[in-house]
Amino acid sequence: MSPQSPNLPDGRWPAGAAPTRQAALKRLAAVRPGDYARSRNHIEGAVTGLSPYLSHGLLTLPEVLKGVLESGPLTVGHKLVYELGWREFFRNVWAHEGDSILESLHEGPLPEAAYARELPDDIRGASTGVPVIDQAVRTLYATGTLHNHARMWLASYVVHLRRVHWRAGADWMVAHLLDGDLASNHLSWQWVAGTGSHKPYLFNAENVAKYAPAPWHSPGTVVDRSYEELDLIAHGAPLPLAMQAKSFADAIAITEPALLTTPPFVPGLKTCDELDLAALAGRAVWLVHPWALRAPPVDLPPDAVILGIYLSECHNRRPWSEVRWRWVDAAMAPWAAQRYWLDAASLSAALAGAAQVRTVADPHLAPWLPECVITDPAPMLFPRVDRPCSSFSQWWSRATKNLSQAEELL
Repeated sequence: MSPQSPNLPDGRWPAGAAPTRQAALKRLAAVRPGDYARSRNHIEGAVTGLSPYLSHGLLTLPEVLKGVLESGPLTVGHKLVYELGWREFFRNVWAHEGDSILESLHEGPLPEAAYARELPDDIRGASTGVPVIDQAVRTLYATGTLHNHARMWLASYVVHLRRVHWRAGADWMVAHLLDGDLASNHLSWQWVAGTGSHKPYLFNAENVAKYAPAPWHSPGTVVDRSYEELDLIAHGAPLPLAMQAKSFADAIAITEPALLTTPPFVPGLKTCDELDLAALAGRAVWLVHPWALRAPPVDLPPDAVILGIYLSECHNRRPWSEVRWRWVDAAMAPWAAQRYWLDAASLSAALAGAAQVRTVADPHLAPWLPECVITDPAPMLFPRVDRPCSSFSQWWSRATKNLSQAEELL
């Protein structure tokens, strides 16, 4: 399997996730909460496929819950509601910790110096010789997404069996994900690594055989060992000889898709030099950005100017695959006919004469937004928890206190 081209001949997009609001609603209507609860841990299970739409704001969490409740009531503790909670919990941690989520929240099983800071080429090239890992990497490149169980397996292998720092793996993975969300991705890697949880997450070949199809099964490989042995390795026991020797001669490497700090050629995307400053003077402006790809609020003045923006500082720090660039811009185009690639200083200068500038708040973009921009709060599903929470269970108990039915969240 090789990575797919960004635009497939028949118009399909990776993972079948067309970048439209209509496609998001169609997928939402197909969700069956009971099937999800029964099979969500299986690689071929009834997952929702909504993550790219949620990460980029085509759907909100309240919209998702409202949609699934059309098929019947759910308790607040239903697995699907619980998983929606994880996304909001991670954002809660980010809100309280800021960029500290990019560093280990506390020490893991081993000191920081015990972990390498570069992701090995055989992992990047899906040539480790461990089927579950190579299948996961190939799937990530080909589809821009990955089942959550596979993400945990891949992260556990990288951190605990290859002793690579979680940050190296997290930065690499988030760049290739269509649904790449800094909080969900990096804090999930910390949960696996044991720097954001009480113990490391481990898996073995038996676990893979239970939840993954046959091509992923990995008998006789480095992951085919007991949890007791894996725990010893995670806590400093000598690495398996197979890992030391790196004898992957039979594995065929693939090429990692390039990561771009600037957008590829996209019809309709302009630079700041093409921005008509006179057209903004004295007008209300609404900014559409990659994490809020949906209709502007109804209370905008009729003559408001709607601009789509990509800030260069944000993408210099977090490059994207070409697939993600094209997916996001295709999703942005219906909401913002005028779309610009520019830096924060140019945006600030362009907006200086506007009567008012608004957008949806999002921490991916927050460090570079001009001070003149008023941010509307992003829609939340759960009651706001103002105190920092050291664990999901602590946050969950506070966020769902005195609630029994999921509809009460709405």
